[in-house]
Amino acid sequence: MGYKRISIVIPTGYEDDRLRKKIERLLLIKDFTYSIESKSLDARKKNNIHWEMRILVSSDEYSDDLNVSKPELEIPYKKRNKNVVVVGSGPAGFFAATILQQAGFNTTLIERGTDVKKRTEGIEVFEATGIFNPVSNYAMGEGGAGTFSDGKLTSRSSRISIEKKFILASYVNAGAPDEIQYMTHPHLGSDNLKIIVENLRKQFVNIGGTVLFETTMIDLKVENNKVSHIETNKGNIDSDYFLVAPGHSSYDTYRMLMKRSVGFHTKNFALGSRMEHHQEIINMAQWGRKSISGVKAAEYRLTSKGDGKQQVYSFCMCPGGVIVPAMAVEQANIVNGMSKYLRNEKFANAACVATINLGDLLKREVLAEETLDWMENLERSFYEFSLGYKAPMCSIRDFINKKVTNTVSETSYPLGIIQAPLWELLPDNVEKAIREGLKDFIRKMKGFETGNIMGLESKTSAPIQVERENDGRCSGFENLYVIGEGSGYSGGIISSAADGVKAAMTIISGEYS
Repeated sequence: MGYKRISIVIPTGYEDDRLRKKIERLLLIKDFTYSIESKSLDARKKNNIHWEMRILVSSDEYSDDLNVSKPELEIPYKKRNKNVVVVGSGPAGFFAATILQQAGFNTTLIERGTDVKKRTEGIEVFEATGIFNPVSNYAMGEGGAGTFSDGKLTSRSSRISIEKKFILASYVNAGAPDEIQYMTHPHLGSDNLKIIVENLRKQFVNIGGTVLFETTMIDLKVENNKVSHIETNKGNIDSDYFLVAPGHSSYDTYRMLMKRSVGFHTKNFALGSRMEHHQEIINMAQWGRKSISGVKAAEYRLTSKGDGKQQVYSFCMCPGGVIVPAMAVEQANIVNGMSKYLRNEKFANAACVATINLGDLLKREVLAEETLDWMENLERSFYEFSLGYKAPMCSIRDFINKKVTNTVSETSYPLGIIQAPLWELLPDNVEKAIREGLKDFIRKMKGFETGNIMGLESKTSAPIQVERENDGRCSGFENLYVIGEGSGYSGGIISSAADGVKAAMTIISGEYS
């Protein structure tokens, strides 16, 4: 049995039988099996939109001289009397915990929020009543903020290929579609994610792991540069290692860590608002037609130099999705985007954000805790404007012209909108950059000016970064790790999960050295 790699171009609405026949004609063989290694949509020419695929074909007709093996993540098992506590059940926390449990540690995963079923119920009540639930919301709970998102699995880093392969395989084993292992822009969808994270948790428990929901880390005890235990709302937990995966919204956790001499510094981040269009507008702009057989919904990725000082770009584009209230605490008002797997809702949405350096903005050195204060004040200001959780909103045209026309518009946002001079609510340099960026986007995409822009998008990434050593440990600590998006070193599901994988493998390696 040997292998051959081939590249194929095929129409978007193809069926599996047509793909097989195309391989037969190309290779002039009948007896073979194949697997898809990569698949991407080529929409550069609207009259010839197609899939480009790389196929690995195996057949007795080929000699076995093609190396098709890829490096695997090796998790050495050794039963040991070592305990690990992981705080936070998002991608970084979960994958760190599951790998350490597989390696023979006694691992406890704690999560301040609820399990995914109770979390879903809490969100439904919030959207129906406007009463915020601090443990069941879009930001906190099982699976982290990413559970209620589009579930994008892209990563620009080429240094995490082994970790990424392990992560994707784990998702497939928990019920994700196999296509995530070969699509160029894979995504899970929030409907699939709710099932997947529950299945992952059950697998973790089945191999001996412990999960404690509605358990909040309040403090940690440090002696001689080593954490001895953490204090939670349900009592103290002792351990040999502590991994904290706080996500980008746990400002109370950040502040507690700072009080315990964990170093943080301010870093560049981005903020802005979220744009919304009818999905058909985006489809027409990208494809020249309202729909294409075999493709869910058109996406876009837009960048601009903005005002020449700050980069402006679209972020977390959710085709066929909805805008959701993504605040982690009461009396804050922020938005995010979410899509189900089929991406078949009426609207498309994406953040429009500008990069920001808070030190440059305030014209002085800014400490990490000051950055958190500044962000919280901004998020509260949107709440105070709306007197609640309605999203301040205007049309893209109004934002550019700095004029509210009180146009009544449809939206997917569940808690209602309030017409607003959105440009007055954002920091001056951000709104100026976004205005120029939106003008640029309109030049690049037909119909883009018909959309709306709303709310505050302030969670593109953590605004601060932990100070840690090359092995991932917090500087000055022997057994404390801050990982994932909340560390300031990663962003998104894959890179956050990979950060957790690397931390776990570092601990395993240290135990073997």
